[in-house]
Amino acid sequence: MSRASALVSGVQAGRGAAPIVRSFFDEPTNTASYVVHDPATRSAAIIDSVLDLDIASGRISHKSADKIISYVKAEGLTVAWVLETHAHADHLTAAPYLKAELGGELAIGREIIRVQNVFGKIFNVGTEFARDGSEFDRLFEDGDSFAIGNIQAMALHVPGHTPADLAYVIGDVVFTGDTLFMPDYGTARADFPGGDSRQLFRSIRRLLSLPPETRLFLCHDYKAVGREQFVWETTVGAERSSNVHVHEGVVEDDFVAMRDARDATLGMPKLIIPSIQVNMRGGHLPEPETNGARFLKIPLDAL
Repeated sequence: MSRASALVSGVQAGRGAAPIVRSFFDEPTNTASYVVHDPATRSAAIIDSVLDLDIASGRISHKSADKIISYVKAEGLTVAWVLETHAHADHLTAAPYLKAELGGELAIGREIIRVQNVFGKIFNVGTEFARDGSEFDRLFEDGDSFAIGNIQAMALHVPGHTPADLAYVIGDVVFTGDTLFMPDYGTARADFPGGDSRQLFRSIRRLLSLPPETRLFLCHDYKAVGREQFVWETTVGAERSSNVHVHEGVVEDDFVAMRDARDATLGMPKLIIPSIQVNMRGGHLPEPETNGARFLKIPLDAL
């Protein structure tokens, strides 16, 4: 049994506290953010937050993040961690804003350095962008352990969607980031720079080796055809039996052929250009220029 499976199984068997999870769904970006906390100590983590951007006007707001802040304060929680599963391409993170308001260490996977180097070149950023992960307080390695109060947690490196994707095992629940979607929708794309459909398959199989009762909290939902409601929670067992792309019996080569063919038909996410520029900096906006305004670049014919 893997360490992650042992951690989950221990909580399911009653040998540890189960975390409380509160979700916040942002329909404009189809993103599910989470606050997860230890009921005994009230220690909490925030996972994959959203900074609101009106792309037409270039205006930033904190409506989504303020909902999280209100919840944390109303529940009397102390934020220990502000966690990112990866450098998102579909929304900007509100991590620095939340950290300033609520505290906590900002963390992501160590492979963010690789992402910074790739996109640092694409956006032609200057030497002021260190590309060493220093915008974050902690860079997790695969299998690194941490805690939220009395609840043990672990970072799992699950590359494929991007090189830097992490899943977080927290007690008996897992936050999968952009690896899996709901069983009726399938799996994440793997055609971004550094993405790899074969790695994605293996990462998903790693997650699906966890106990079948394990609850999975997903980063996105897009409503599969015929489904009227957004849903972002499932189980390992449901994914094993019913995921339309990667259920039990699907072999790696068939998945890779399907995923690569499907990805070839997809356009870029509408917020990929602003999102990556901000998220590769840990959510920090570019420094103001001489007129006091901040600017994001649009690289032509580069993505």
